Amino acid sequence: MSTKEKKLNSERLQRIIELCKSVEERGVDPFAVDVDDIIATLHKYFPDWESTEELALDAEAIQYLASVIQNQGDWVKHRSTSLYTDPFLLEEKIQRLCKEELATLFTTVWNPIIELEQISISSLAEALRYWNDLLPISERWQKNGPLQVETGVTTREELVRLKILAEKTFFEELEAFWKELKQKVGENEKILYWDFVGADTYSETIDRAYMTSFLVTYGYATLELHPLEEEIFIKPFTKPKSELADRRMVSVPISVSSEEWMKWKEEKQG
Repeated sequence: MSTKEKKLNSERLQRIIELCKSVEERGVDPFAVDVDDIIATLHKYFPDWESTEELALDAEAIQYLASVIQNQGDWVKHRSTSLYTDPFLLEEKIQRLCKEELATLFTTVWNPIIELEQISISSLAEALRYWNDLLPISERWQKNGPLQVETGVTTREELVRLKILAEKTFFEELEAFWKELKQKVGENEKILYWDFVGADTYSETIDRAYMTSFLVTYGYATLELHPLEEEIFIKPFTKPKSELADRRMVSVPISVSSEEWMKWKEEKQG
């Protein structure tokens, strides 16, 4: 194996270690790690390691992978001992029940709270003090005449300037943003997430990330994740896929912090 190939394999091994460490340090779902794929990768690279540093890196990857497997076991153990039930299973069970069965279950577990209130001497005294402290009605209800406001005319441009009307509707902006994504992608079919949402200012980057989330939600585009390479691509569809709204969507949290923006900007300028 050439020195260049060894370097690439070492970098891939380092990314595996960082992925496994994120389970403990950042609370990433342990089942997001493809254990079988990582084991196959380690098994493939192991015969080529020769130096002490390479073997130590391989051992470190195995150690963190074992920690991930332990976290997966702890997760299953916790769910089984705490009588955890998947919310989707509960939803399906509830949908299968008829009205009579739901009513029976509700009356079985319902524990109404009964409270007894009564008038006491102290509450009567407090009420009397309240009414005695009130100003006379003539002072409380000031008879002010109606305000006279002169009518006038305005233009749509003036209303847009005052931000009473939007210059474009939300879906017009979304369509324009989708068109921009398709132009930037071109024949490559996809583009790195940060290369698309990144802008000269952090506030503009936040706005672009906000619009990108709606592109994915409304079926204009999709995200392609490469966890080992720590890369996220956004891929536009040629036509909006409205059927995505009928499927259960998976939330993908993406950090768009000022630190991430500065790191992207420095890499771009470098």
